[in-house]
Amino acid sequence: MIENKLKKILGPRKLNSDKRDYGHVLVLAGSVGLTGAAYLASTASCLSGSGLVTLGIPSSLNPIMEVKLTEAMTLPLPQTKEASLSEQALGKIKLFLKNISAVALGPGISRNQQTQKLVQKLLPVLDKPTVLDADGINAVVGKVKILDKFKNQLIITPHAGEFARLLNINIKQVQKNRAMLASDFARKHGVIVVLKGQRTIVASPDKRLYINQTGNPGMASGGCGDVLCGMIASFLGQGIEAFRAAELAVYLHGLAGDYAAKEKTQSCLLATDILNSLPQAFKKLAK
Repeated sequence: MIENKLKKILGPRKLNSDKRDYGHVLVLAGSVGLTGAAYLASTASCLSGSGLVTLGIPSSLNPIMEVKLTEAMTLPLPQTKEASLSEQALGKIKLFLKNISAVALGPGISRNQQTQKLVQKLLPVLDKPTVLDADGINAVVGKVKILDKFKNQLIITPHAGEFARLLNINIKQVQKNRAMLASDFARKHGVIVVLKGQRTIVASPDKRLYINQTGNPGMASGGCGDVLCGMIASFLGQGIEAFRAAELAVYLHGLAGDYAAKEKTQSCLLATDILNSLPQAFKKLAK
């Protein structure tokens, strides 16, 4: 059973543990109107076992996130006039990466042209396991060869619309051939594809395929994908191999959503309810 396989990945912690034993995740996220994405991804990383989490955020939004976040640290970065991450942030990010175990790139960063250029310049020099999500994915539409040159483990987490834009096809074509298209893209570009939706698919370049059975329609709401992104990055930062990290996160994310739906109903389910249900999901897997 999938639970037994995944349980082995999250073994008991050694008694003389140090926070640095469990990774330091850098979350690059947020812009005006989308600070919630930054909060959700960062908090999900904290709740999924990371020793340290730092949120890289446009500088003018830093005071907001200092109040909103408690466990995660913040890294104010150069911003555009629209208060999204600027190309000028590249140097500071590169310096900070020396102390980082994994990166979550994209939640709520916007489609600002400068911000998209930052993503395009950052990906070729990133040498840490990375999750590319949301507008991080949109930044490579029409430029997917950037992914081929990535120097470490890379996981992309598109929903059907984002994946359709990547492939330059329509959403109906994606939904009709989800497993095949995800597997083909993974092999062609050497990345792990997490194609979100009903029965989320995880596909790897070496032809491994996982079709998730947890989750429910109540999770089709804003912010739920940001939680998943932060969870995957946390597992990468703890040294879990990319396919297993994605598989584990997708399963637990859906399971937390199922617990939350039982309490809140599918109609009232929020991304923060998934965050609050993560301990229950982790407990079930631990048993």
